[in-house]
Amino acid sequence: MSLDVFVVSAANVPKERFGKSDPYVQIVFQGQKKKTEVIKDEENPTWNQRLDFDLGGQALQPSDQLVVNLFDYEKIGRNKLLGTCNVPMGNLSQGKDSLEVSPGLTDSNQRPLQGVTVTLKIHYKAPPGAVKKQSSGTVGSQPGMDETDADEEQIEDIEEEEEEEVEQVPGQPGKTRKKKKTHKRRKIRGKLSSKPQDFQIRIKVIEGRQIQGSNIKPVCRVTVNHQTKQTRIKKGTNSPFWNQVFFYNFHTSPADLFDEIIDFQVFDSKRLRSDSLIGSFKMDIGIVHDERGHTFQHKWLLLGDPEDPMAGAKGYLKVSATVLGPGDVAPDFKPAVQDDSEDMEANLLRPAGVTLRPATFSVRLYGAEDVPRMDSAMMQGVKKFFGVGTVQKELVDPYATVSFAGKEVKSKIMYQCDHPEWNQELRLGLRFPSMCERIRLQVLDWDRLTEDDIVGTTFIPLSLISSSGDNGFLPTFGPTHINFYGSPREYSELPDEYEALNMGKGEGVAYRGRALVEIKTVIGELPDQVIDDIHNDDVLRVQKFLRRRKYKLHAAFLSATMVSEVDAPVEFEVSIGNYGNKLDESVPPCSSTTQPTNPVFDGCHYYFLPWGETKPCTVIDCHWEDISFRLEAVNLINSIIDKLEVNVAKVRVAEQSRLEAPQIAQVIISTLDELAADLSKPFPQVIEGQHQSNDLDRLISEYRQQEISNLKDEVLRLRENATVIVDAISEIEGFLASLKTLAVEPQNSMPDVIIWMLSGNDRIAYYRIPAADVLFSATPDYCGRNCGKLQTITMKYPGNKAEKENKPEIPAMVRAKIWLGLDKHEHEWHEMQTEGELSVFAETYENQVSMIGNWTNRAPMGRPKWSDNSGKVKLTKEKFNPPPGWRWEAEWYISPELSMLYDKDAGHKEFLEDVYEHALRVPGMAWHQFPQKPWSDVKGDEMPARDDIELPEGWKWDDAWQVDLNRAVDEEGWEYAVEATLGGYGPVEKTYHMCRRRRWLRQRSVLLTAKKKVEKEKSAKDAQEGWEYAILFNQKFHAKEHRIDLCRRRRWHRKMVADSPSATCFFQMQDDDKDSDDEDKYKAALTAPRMFLTYPGAHKYQLRAYIYQARDLIAGDDTGLSDPFARVSFLTQSQQTEKLKKTLCPMWDQTLLFEEIEIHGDPRVIVQQPPPLVIELFDHDRLGSDEFLGRTMGHPIVKLDPADPRLPRLAWYEIKTKKNEYGGELLAAFELYKLTGKDLPFLPPNRDGVFIVPNGIRPVMQRTGIEVLAWGVRNMKKFQLANVTSPSLEFEVSGQVMKTNKIKNTKRNPNFDEPLLFYDIMLPKEELYMPPLNIKIRDHRQFGRQPTVGIAVLKSLESFRADLSKLDTDNIPLSLLTAGMDTAVTPVNGADHVIDMAVEEDETGTLKKVLKKKDIIAEDIDWWSKYYASTGELDKCRHYIEKGFDVMQFYKTELEKGEDDFNSFSDFCQTFPLMRGSADEEESDVIGEFKGSFKVYPLPGDPNLPLPTKILSSLPESGPEQCIVRVYVIKAIDLQPNDPSGLADPYIQVELGKKKKDNRDDYVPNSLSPVFGSIFELEATLPVEKDLSIKIKDYDFLSSDDTIGETTIDLENRYLTKYRATCGLPQSYSTGGIFQWRDSQKPKEILEDFCKKNSIDGPHFYGNNGVKIANRVFNLGDFEKSKTLLPDAGPPEERLALYVLHNLPLVKEHLETRPLYNPLQPGIEQGKIQMWVDVFPKSMGPPGPPVEITPRKAKCYELRCIIWNTKDVILDEESITGEAMSDIYVKGWIAGVNDKQKTDVHYRSLDGEGNFNWRMVFPFDYMPAEQCIVHKKKEHFWSLDETEQRIPPKFVVQIWDNDKFSADDFLGTLEVNLDSLPVPVKKSRQCNLQQLPDVDVDNKVKTISLFEAKRAYGYLPCFGTAEDGTRTLTGKVEIELEILTKEEAGQRPAGQGQEEPNMNPHLDPPKRPETSFLWFTSPWKTLKFIIWRNYKWYFIGGFILILLILLIILFIYSFPGEAMTKIFSK
Repeated sequence: MSLDVFVVSAANVPKERFGKSDPYVQIVFQGQKKKTEVIKDEENPTWNQRLDFDLGGQALQPSDQLVVNLFDYEKIGRNKLLGTCNVPMGNLSQGKDSLEVSPGLTDSNQRPLQGVTVTLKIHYKAPPGAVKKQSSGTVGSQPGMDETDADEEQIEDIEEEEEEEVEQVPGQPGKTRKKKKTHKRRKIRGKLSSKPQDFQIRIKVIEGRQIQGSNIKPVCRVTVNHQTKQTRIKKGTNSPFWNQVFFYNFHTSPADLFDEIIDFQVFDSKRLRSDSLIGSFKMDIGIVHDERGHTFQHKWLLLGDPEDPMAGAKGYLKVSATVLGPGDVAPDFKPAVQDDSEDMEANLLRPAGVTLRPATFSVRLYGAEDVPRMDSAMMQGVKKFFGVGTVQKELVDPYATVSFAGKEVKSKIMYQCDHPEWNQELRLGLRFPSMCERIRLQVLDWDRLTEDDIVGTTFIPLSLISSSGDNGFLPTFGPTHINFYGSPREYSELPDEYEALNMGKGEGVAYRGRALVEIKTVIGELPDQVIDDIHNDDVLRVQKFLRRRKYKLHAAFLSATMVSEVDAPVEFEVSIGNYGNKLDESVPPCSSTTQPTNPVFDGCHYYFLPWGETKPCTVIDCHWEDISFRLEAVNLINSIIDKLEVNVAKVRVAEQSRLEAPQIAQVIISTLDELAADLSKPFPQVIEGQHQSNDLDRLISEYRQQEISNLKDEVLRLRENATVIVDAISEIEGFLASLKTLAVEPQNSMPDVIIWMLSGNDRIAYYRIPAADVLFSATPDYCGRNCGKLQTITMKYPGNKAEKENKPEIPAMVRAKIWLGLDKHEHEWHEMQTEGELSVFAETYENQVSMIGNWTNRAPMGRPKWSDNSGKVKLTKEKFNPPPGWRWEAEWYISPELSMLYDKDAGHKEFLEDVYEHALRVPGMAWHQFPQKPWSDVKGDEMPARDDIELPEGWKWDDAWQVDLNRAVDEEGWEYAVEATLGGYGPVEKTYHMCRRRRWLRQRSVLLTAKKKVEKEKSAKDAQEGWEYAILFNQKFHAKEHRIDLCRRRRWHRKMVADSPSATCFFQMQDDDKDSDDEDKYKAALTAPRMFLTYPGAHKYQLRAYIYQARDLIAGDDTGLSDPFARVSFLTQSQQTEKLKKTLCPMWDQTLLFEEIEIHGDPRVIVQQPPPLVIELFDHDRLGSDEFLGRTMGHPIVKLDPADPRLPRLAWYEIKTKKNEYGGELLAAFELYKLTGKDLPFLPPNRDGVFIVPNGIRPVMQRTGIEVLAWGVRNMKKFQLANVTSPSLEFEVSGQVMKTNKIKNTKRNPNFDEPLLFYDIMLPKEELYMPPLNIKIRDHRQFGRQPTVGIAVLKSLESFRADLSKLDTDNIPLSLLTAGMDTAVTPVNGADHVIDMAVEEDETGTLKKVLKKKDIIAEDIDWWSKYYASTGELDKCRHYIEKGFDVMQFYKTELEKGEDDFNSFSDFCQTFPLMRGSADEEESDVIGEFKGSFKVYPLPGDPNLPLPTKILSSLPESGPEQCIVRVYVIKAIDLQPNDPSGLADPYIQVELGKKKKDNRDDYVPNSLSPVFGSIFELEATLPVEKDLSIKIKDYDFLSSDDTIGETTIDLENRYLTKYRATCGLPQSYSTGGIFQWRDSQKPKEILEDFCKKNSIDGPHFYGNNGVKIANRVFNLGDFEKSKTLLPDAGPPEERLALYVLHNLPLVKEHLETRPLYNPLQPGIEQGKIQMWVDVFPKSMGPPGPPVEITPRKAKCYELRCIIWNTKDVILDEESITGEAMSDIYVKGWIAGVNDKQKTDVHYRSLDGEGNFNWRMVFPFDYMPAEQCIVHKKKEHFWSLDETEQRIPPKFVVQIWDNDKFSADDFLGTLEVNLDSLPVPVKKSRQCNLQQLPDVDVDNKVKTISLFEAKRAYGYLPCFGTAEDGTRTLTGKVEIELEILTKEEAGQRPAGQGQEEPNMNPHLDPPKRPETSFLWFTSPWKTLKFIIWRNYKWYFIGGFILILLILLIILFIYSFPGEAMTKIFSK
C-alpha cells in the first residue's frame, strides 16, 4: 500500500553564483511532497534516504509520474530550483516491484542540464487488488486467468509461500528484511449513503483500435443507468477516432447509483441486422468512483462478445470516465493525442497480460426459511366460510433471482410455502475478471394479478469472497445462510411505507428470512443451461451445514428515557431472526418483551419509564448454526481495533496538548508495543465435530493470518525506525485502516439482534446490533465488544420516517445489557449479574367491567376473566403449573403497574390546580348552584369544593383562586350550554341555556424534592387494591377511576425459583375449557413468565452540567439569528438553560444542578461507563413549537468521593442537526457526584437566580487586544424591498460591542471612512476556548430605523492571532535579508562602489547568444507556442522550448488557490459572507459581503504599561480607483452540453458591474471544448465594481441563450494584495515583438514601489549592471550567464530589476484554470475555462499593448496520391471459365473528410496485379503546429452551422473488386497517419504486414512525417480481417504520396486521374495486358482472350470431329451406290 523511494545520490549538481550548492531532493507524488536532508557544499551528494508515500489503498496507474526536484537550500529566502524531471511509473504499474533509475534533469525552462542526474531506487508495495507480474511473464488479477489454464481445484490448493525479497532498511547499511507475498483483495466499498444528491458522470470516448470487421462503419454507444448516447459514425476504418465527451446527470443516492452499469458497445452502423454489435464492455459505476479522484484516465477497454466470450477480443476502446458529486473537482480530460506506438496492454483497465476469459458464476440455491407472509387471507377466509379447503396454507409464493453485471437468472416459484426448497443451480455466464462488484440476491413473492413484491435483498461483494495476487482465489461462497432484512414482517393490506428497505435501500429494520446459498466460479466455460436441479448427493452434502445448536439471548433493561410516545403503554421487544417477534402470529410466544409501562413526565420536557428497582429482562431461546469460529475471529480483530482507536486518541490528545516530543514518542511506543502484543494473539480454530467450515473459511483464515503477520512486522519496523512523530501517527492510522478491512465477515449467517420499541401494537423505533458484538465466548479475547456490558442505545425511526414527518427528537434512549451465547454457557450470564437478583414471575391480569354502576368479571367485553396483558390468551391462576425444575416461592400477590403510582403532577415543580364551578336554572328563573354536582373536573367527575381542595404535602400555594378569563367566556368567566352532558359551551348567555360553568385556577409549587414526593406517593398507593381503569380495554389505563370508565384490571404476580439451573421457565398450562379453540390452547400452553433484575436499592447522585457557550449555531429565524436555549437530559431528569435572544453564539455561563438522581448498580461500573447526557439545542419561538437546532452527547466525570480533586475540563462538543450535518459546537463540562453524606463542593456563584460556571472550570482570562479592520461591505442585496445604501457594522466579542461609522452611500464608495477599531478585552488564554466573533450589519433608514440586514459569525479568532515578536520582520521579504549569508560579493559601503559588468559577455569572456528577429519569424513562433510550452503540450509548440523562450506559470486551479500559496489574496483583508434567513431553507440566503481583517494579540496585564504599536497602521487609500481591465479567455474545457445533440454552441459573456461584453457573434458551434482566443477590455471603478463575472453561454437561434457555467473573480483582492496580482511578471523584458512588455509600470518602478511599501532600503542601481537592495547586491551577469536574449530585449537596468522581482513573492505571468458552476446544479462542475486577467490602475499610467491570442488558423494543403500499380491482390472471383480473377480498383480518402476518390477498374486481373497510373487529389486544411486536420462540415442537412473537427491526418486506401450486377467486394485496406507514415519499400517482395506499426506492439517500425519529407514512394501492404480478428495480407499497393501547400499546388497544377492538367508528373495510360477488358463491351476480345484461349483445342477437335462425322456420313451415304455402281459397272 505504499511507494518507497530511496534517494541514493546526485551527480554534477550545478554551482551557486558564489560557491557550491547545498542540495536536497524533493519528491512529489500525487500531491504529497517529501524531501531529503540537506548536504552542505557538495557537488556529488549521497543521501541514501528513504521517502515513503501512502497510496491510500489505490494501485499505481500507468499514467502516474514521480516528480523529482533538486533544490539548493537557502538559509534565508526561497530555496532555488536547480533541476527537475519526471519519472514515469508505467513499469511498476505493470507488475514490477522495484525500479532503479538515474534520470537527467532539466531546468525550470525545460532545458536539459548536461551531466546532472539523480539516482533513485523505487520499491512498490501493491495494495490489495493490485497485481504483480509472474516469473513466467503472465499476470492475472485472479488465479486461473493465467495462460496456463490451471483449473479451479488446482488454484484452491495453492499454499502460501514466502518470497525472499530483500529490502534495505534505511539508515542501517547492511541490514535487510524479508517481505512476504500476500493475498490481494479489491478495495472494500464502505456503506453507501441512501440520501439523494446530484451526480454527474462524464464519459469520454477517445478512439478504437483493431475493431473487428472489414470495411466497417463503427459507432460507439454508451449507456449509463438507462441513459444512452452515441458517437459519430466513422466510415471505413478499424481504428476510429471519436474524441467525444458525454455527460450524464442524475439525482439519486450513491447506494442506488453505484450498482448501476456503464455499458460500452461498438456497432457496425451500416448493418441493420441484430448481429450489428461488434463488441461490448460493462462495469459498475462504483468501480469508477472507487478509483483515485473518482476517475479513469485514458484506459483501454477490451471489447468482447457478450453472447460468446470464447470468441476472443473484438477490439480495443480507449475511454476516460469520471463520477462527480457535489464539491468534487473535475479532472482534466486532456486532448487525446494518437500514438500508434502506445502500449495498449500496459494501459488496459485490467493489468497487462490478462485476457477476459469465459466464466460461470454457479449459484446453488438450496432453500429458504422464515419467509414472511406477503398475501391476503381473504380467499382462505371465503373458503373456510364455505367449508372448502380447510388446510391452512402459507400466504407467500417465493422465488429467488440472482443478478450480476446486468444479467439476471430466476428460480422456480414455490407456491404457498414460507420455507421453500428450490434445490436449483442458477448459472450466470460472464467474462472474467469482471469490472462489476456486487452480486445481488433477491427473494420475491409471485403475484398473479399485480407486480411481484420484493421480500428481501442482499448483496455479496466480490471483494469479500475473492482475492487476487499470487495466492489469491476465485469467488467462492458457502454453503451458508444469507440473511435478508427490510421492512417489518407484519402483513398489512395497506401499502408498505418501508418497501424501499426490501430493495436494499437503507438499513433494514426487521429480519425477513434467510436462504441457504453456495457460490462457485468456473473459469474457461459458459453455462449450457442457465437453470438446473441440484443432484441429490449435493443436497445431502450440505445437510451437515444445517446442524443447529441452542442459543440463549438475554437482555436486561436498566432505564428507558427520552421516550417520545406517551399515548399508550410502551414496551421493548428483543428478537434475533424470527425468535422473539411478538407481533408475528407464526412465532410461539416467549419472554421477549418488557412489561407495558406508561411513560412518566420527567419534570421538564421528556418522559421515562418508571421501572424503579425491578428492571425488566427478556430471554429468548433460539437455534442457529455454530459459526462461532467466524464471529470470534471478527471479535478478536475488533478488540484490537478498539484498543488501537483509544490509543490513537491518546496520541492525538498528547499532540494537541503540545507535549514535548519525548513524551509523545513514549505514548507512540506504548501504543506500538500494545498493538504488537495484540497482533500476536492466536485466531480461533475450527473444531472438528462442532464447527462446519467451507472453502472460503479456510481461504479467509489464511488471508487474515498472513495480513496480521505482515502488519506485525510493519509495527515492529516502525517501532525501531520511527523518527518523525507526524509520519508515525499517519502509519498507525494506516494500520487501523488495514485492520478494519480485515474485520468483515462475508459469511455471517447469524441474524442481527433487533430491539423494537412498541406502543400498543405499533412499531415505533428500532435498533440493530450485530450478533457478533454480543456473542459470548469462553476465551475473553473472542467475546463481543458489548457482550453482557452496559451499553446506551439510541433508538432510531425506521426508514426515512424522521425526515418525512419532521421528527428530530430521539424516539427513546435505552441503557441495557445484552448477552448471546450457547445454552450451556447461560450460567455465565447469571454470574455477571452481581448487582441485582434475577427473578422470575408468573403473571396474569384480572379483568372486570362496569355494569349498571357495579364492577363484575362476567363477560368483560370479550376478554377472559383472567388473561395476559393483551387479553387474547386465557390465563387463570389455578392453571399455572411450575415448569419442571421450578417451584413456587410465594403466593399470588397484587403487583400494580409502577406508572400507576405517579399522580398527574409527578415530576412537575409547578402545577396548575383547576376546578369547575357549575350552576343551573329553570327557564325564566335565576341561576343557582348545581345541587347534585356543584364542582367537577374537566371530564365532569365530581370534585370537592374550591375551598375544600387540600394542598398535597410538600407543596405550597403560590396565589389565591382566580377565575380563568383567557378562554371563550364572559366577563365573569362563565360559559353556557343547554345541557352539561351534551357540551357545546359558548361565551354568550341565551334564554334557552340551562347550564353554565366557570373554571377556577390556583398555582402551586413543590417544596420537597421530586424524589421524596415520589417515595411518599408510592407508600400511599401501596395500600390500594392495584386497579387501573380505562374506558375500553384497548385504551390507555390510569390509576384514578373516572365516571366514564367501563373497564378495569389489575396485575397479579407469583414468584418462582429454579431448582435446576438448566431448567426451562416456560409454563405448562392446563386448559380444559371446551369453548377455547386449539390456537388459544396452544398459546396458553407456551406462556412465558416475566423476568426482572431486582436491585437491592439505588445510589443517589448529583449531576452538575456546566453549559458555558455555543458557537456557529444554525439560524432558526428569518432574520438569520436564533433565540437559543439548551435542554439537557440525564436519565429521568431534564432541565434547560436560559433563553438568549438573537444570537448564533450564545454564552449561557450556566450550571444546571440535577438533584438526587437514582442510579441502580455498582458505582464502580458507573465510573467506567457513566450514563450519557443528551444536550439538545432549540430556537425559542413565541408562537408554535420551538425549532430544533441540533443535538450532542457527553459523558460526565464520576466522583465517588466529593473530595475528589479532579476538575472537569470544558470541551467542545460537535452539534449535529436533524439531517446529521454539522450544526455548531457546544462548550461544556459535566461531573457526577455520588451522595455519600459528605459535604459536596460549594455550589457555584448565583447570578440573577442562575448558577454560573465556577472558577477552576471556566476559562482563564487574559487581557487581549483585537484590531479590527472594517474595510467595507460589498454586493448588498435588498432588505424589505429597499436597497441597503447606508450600512454600519457591529462587532460583538464576549458581550462587548463596537460599532463603525455608517457609510454614506455604498453606490459611490462602499468602504468605511474610519476602518480601524480596537478592542481592549479579557479573553480566554487557552486557544481552545477562544470565543467567536459576531458581526451584524445594520442599515440606517428614515425615521431612525436601523434594521439588522445580515450577520456573520467567525467561529474562532485564533486564526487571526499575531505574534508581536515577529512583526519586525514579517513585512520584509526574507530573500532580501543577509543574516547568516555566505556571499562572495563584498558589501557595498555607500554609493562609491560601482560594479560594472559587460552585458554581452559572461564570466569566461565568451559572447552571449543574441537571437535575431528573423530566426523567430522563420520558426513561426507565436503566442500559442508559448501557451502550449507552458501547459506541457510540447508536441504543439515545435522547437519553442529548445530555443529557451519564456514560458508562463500554468495553474490547474484558480490563481488564488495555486500552489504558490497566495492564500486567496486575503493577506490585506478577507471576505466574509453575510447571511440572512432560516437554516430550514434549502439554500442559505447570502445577502452581501464584509471585507475586513483582524489581529489578536496579548496586552500587558498592567493597565499602566503602554500598549504595543498597532499592527494595522499604514493602509492604502480607501477611495475609488479607476482601472482598465483586460480579460483574456483562451479556451474552455469539457463543457456541459445544452443541446439535444449532446453538444453546445458556446460563447463568452463578461460582466463587470453594469457593463457587459460578449462575443455572441463569434460563437463556436457544436463544441464542448471550444478555443476562443478572445480579449475583452473594460473600465471599472474599484471597489464599486469589483466582481468580474465570466459566463459561458450556449447560443440558441430561437429561444433565449442558456448559461452553461460561470466563474467570478474578486478584482479588489488582486488589487490590494501584497503579491501584486494585477499583472503577472513575464520572465524577460522586451520592448517589442510577441513578448512585448504590457504592464503600465516598468520593472524598475515596480521594484521601487515594492521596497517603499515594505520599508526596504533601495533599490540603488550602479551603472546598468548592478543593484543594491538592503544589504545585498545583485549583478546582471549572474542572471544572464546562459540565457538567450531576445532581439527586442530592453535596457539592462530594467532586465536586472525584473530578475530581482522574480526572486520576490510576486505573481508571475500566468495562465489560470477556473471551474465553471451553474446554480441549477450547485457544487457540480460544469467545465473549466483557461484565462487570465490584467488590471491596470489609471493612476499608474496607460498600459502596454494587449497580447495577441487570436487562435491559430489552419493552412490549406493538398495531398496528391498516385496509385501506380497493385501486386499480389487476392483473386476473389471466378470467371465463367473457372479462372480465378478480380476486377481491381483502388479507393482512397482522408479519414474524417470522407471525400472518396477511386481509380478506374483493372479488369480481369489474373495474377493480382493491377495497373492504374491514377492520381487522386485531396485538398484539406491542416494545422502543422498541432499536427491535425481541421475539417468543417454540417452534421445534418438541417444543421445551421458547420461543426469543426480536429482529427489526425490519416489516409485510407482500399482495394475493391468491381461487380456490375451486385455490390462490389472488399479486398483489403490500408490506413496510415501522414505524420508518422511507415516508410514504403521499393520492391514488392519486401512488402508485408510488419511495415504497419499497429500489427505488433513490440514491432518498432520506422516512420516519417510526410509534411516534412513532402514525398514518399514505394509499396505498402493492404490487409483484411478474418472472423477471429487476425489480419491477412490481401494485396500490395505501389503508391506515391505528396504533400503541397496551397501556393505550391498553384504553381504545380495537376488534375485527377489522368485529366488535364496532366502534369507534375505526367501520367500515361497504364499498359495493361490485353486480357484486361470488360467482357460485354468487347465481344471480339472476349472471343479471343476468353473463349479461344481457353477452348481453342476443343474448337479444333470439334471441327475435326465434325469433318470426320461428315466424311463417315458421306461415306455411308455414297458407299452403297458407289459399290453398286462398281459392281454393275463390272
